[in-house]
Amino acid sequence: MPGETAVLADIEGPGCITHLWFTQTCRRIIGPGLIDPTQAGVAMLEIHNALGVNWEITDPDYYRKVIIRMYWDDQEHPSVVAPLGDFFCVGNSIAGNFASLPFTVSVKDDERLKFGGPAALNCYLPMPFNSRARIEVENQNDVAYVQYYYVDYELYVDPLPDDLLYFHAHWRRENPCDGWGPDLQVNSLETQVPNLDGAGNYVILETEGAGNYIGCNHSVAHFPGTWWGEGDDMIFIDDDVWPPSMHGTGGEDYFNQAWGMQRNAYPFCGTIVHEGDVPGYQVSYRFHLADPVRFDKRIRVTMEHGHANHLADDWASTAYWYQTLPGPRLDIPPVEQRLPRRPRTPPSDGIVAPGRTGLDEVRQAMLRQRDERMGEFERKRAEWLERRARDTRARQVANAEQARRIRAAYLDGLR
Repeated sequence: MPGETAVLADIEGPGCITHLWFTQTCRRIIGPGLIDPTQAGVAMLEIHNALGVNWEITDPDYYRKVIIRMYWDDQEHPSVVAPLGDFFCVGNSIAGNFASLPFTVSVKDDERLKFGGPAALNCYLPMPFNSRARIEVENQNDVAYVQYYYVDYELYVDPLPDDLLYFHAHWRRENPCDGWGPDLQVNSLETQVPNLDGAGNYVILETEGAGNYIGCNHSVAHFPGTWWGEGDDMIFIDDDVWPPSMHGTGGEDYFNQAWGMQRNAYPFCGTIVHEGDVPGYQVSYRFHLADPVRFDKRIRVTMEHGHANHLADDWASTAYWYQTLPGPRLDIPPVEQRLPRRPRTPPSDGIVAPGRTGLDEVRQAMLRQRDERMGEFERKRAEWLERRARDTRARQVANAEQARRIRAAYLDGLR
């Protein structure tokens, strides 16, 4: 329900989460339907609005309005904080089919590359814990959303090592980036300015401690209509000042592509949303699973936004890494600052419904009938949502109890 937090997993350790599967939807009701919501057995009716049976749409922004958090070993602050979609590589709230080693997204053809398109989301990154693991989602939307999920995990008898590295993920955004020449064409002579400190770079990750950076997904909304790339990646490790330990040659090169980004999805790198399919939007990924970037004291992963940071595009990213606890305190902007930029579709500027007083009685009666049906439909839908919410609250308690029973049975079996 709006404003509510649901605990999806509360597991006593030691153990390791091995797989997450999520699928979800968030529907906005535009007009009254002919099917009683209290009798519906599914979360959304996949019936075309042109048929007059129902009139509802997917909230195009809800992937950014729901927050996922993960806590390890009773830490006060979460080690994972991200919008639900961006955690699973649904950047800019646009769902695109792709398969990598740690993440996959599966979308029906008629929902692919749409804002808010419902999808199946998978994460296969191991998430070890010693005493406890807790996963929760918070709905910061003004309407309810529906979440289905699996949390697969292993249990262990012996505590994990004291130097255990815990999974972390954090979402960041600059909207827009602080570019000094956004009206300059990418790769033009005027952009060839040296950047010898990386001070204005976009920051993907900044943390202190010891661990391994394992990659990110990266979302762009590009405005000038040229090319968002060419910014160097610069990774400062431990005591680096200048130069950084790792200094690349351009955004597409960091994502292991060349001559722009191509429409592909490989195990460790590739494209999820290509700007040729959704003009102005690009979502890419790079995972350092075979080549983790290790640090002992601190790390700062950055990338220029254009040549020496000349572009002022909308950038967002989710970084993934493992490190010792306690980790950094991870914050996230309020919901209104997370919403993706969207082209206006369909165009509706200047369209205003006429006043009813000038209509004849037949048309006024039809509008009143619609209002009455809408009121009754909304009442029944609210009843259906509240019933599901009550069931969800009960399942949270039952899931935690089930996890305790499983652990007890596991330990009994070893005696």
